Amino acid sequence: MSDAVQKNILKKLLMRTQNRSRLWAALAALCIGTTLLLLSVMIWWNFRELLYGKNQNDTLGSTFLIIGKRVTEQNMGMAGATVFTPQDIENVKHAPQVEDLGIISSNHFPVYAMMGGKLAFATDLALESVPDKFIDKMPAEWKWTPGSKDLPIIISSQFLDIYNYVFAPSQGLPQLSEGSVKSIVLNFKAGRDEQSETFLAHVVGFSDRIGSVLAPQAFIDYGNKKWGKPGLTDAPSQVILKTKDPSDAGFAAYLKQHDYNTNPENLRWSKIRAIVSVVTSATGVLALLLMGIGALVFVLFIELTIARAQNAMTLLLQIGYGPRFLGRFMIRRFLPLVLGSVVLSMMVTVICQVVVASLVVSQGLALPVLPGWPVWLALVISTGILALLVSGSVNGAIKKQ
Repeated sequence: MSDAVQKNILKKLLMRTQNRSRLWAALAALCIGTTLLLLSVMIWWNFRELLYGKNQNDTLGSTFLIIGKRVTEQNMGMAGATVFTPQDIENVKHAPQVEDLGIISSNHFPVYAMMGGKLAFATDLALESVPDKFIDKMPAEWKWTPGSKDLPIIISSQFLDIYNYVFAPSQGLPQLSEGSVKSIVLNFKAGRDEQSETFLAHVVGFSDRIGSVLAPQAFIDYGNKKWGKPGLTDAPSQVILKTKDPSDAGFAAYLKQHDYNTNPENLRWSKIRAIVSVVTSATGVLALLLMGIGALVFVLFIELTIARAQNAMTLLLQIGYGPRFLGRFMIRRFLPLVLGSVVLSMMVTVICQVVVASLVVSQGLALPVLPGWPVWLALVISTGILALLVSGSVNGAIKKQ
């Protein structure tokens, strides 16, 4: 007897059932549950990629926050009232949700910026520096050594927006692209009187995270040491924090308790991210419930099918078919149905990821075209659990017979 004929006979003897509606209902619940589970993991991973990945973008409310001591009627004008002492910095490092802290250094020496031509202007300028790891878009030219007359600077993206959409139209000046701004050379006169030096400053990048003009730390240190006023404290008035979740209630309470202020827009976006996390968690729980119900109905369908084939199974055992052989045969009949529903769920998830990745491009963001590794891991784990459940229910039902 050929294998095909043998399989056909076994199928007719063992797979007889009059009600397949339970089967399709179970498979539909499994498919929907698996799809929701994968989509919830996909949404969580996409938000994580936007916030912490290589294509990190602060427009969603970065976990990097700049904080300072609030200026009040009581401390206004008091020397050193709004600077961070070493003890303050140490305390902030151990605050809830804080992962890292960077000192924001400012120039304690005069800097005068000048430019000629149609865009001619001259103004006093305040410079700041932060540790390189806190710069969101690190340019390759970001370095300066004493003796060099070339000074790279990074300006806030908001500065360019204000110029293009507010100042330039009101003054009849041309609007500028980022590339054209980078080609402009500014004259920086730093220091006092005969000790002053002139530098050729050029914009090498734009920051969405820090709303000021940044210079390399080496230049700020050099200028403060050479031209800084004697006795002027080096204590920072602002620090930049990397936090796990700035919307955390403990972190918000810490800021309020110590009267620290920050950009409330960042905290607002963080609350939105917290809501998204709750929604994805709730979707995941719902997905697990649907998968559990579907798996339960599927197991009941398997047991019912085997119970109805009791007489045929007894006969097959008597003529020499072993329980293991019959178990493997039944598993090969049911397992492809489960795998088919899982594959369909993954196809839906991949399509959703492709659509989302194409949509966020218009917002200046970037996401992988294919789902991230946590989605694939969730797929493997859920498939493995379902496969074990099917094989266990088949072998258990056969043993009962």
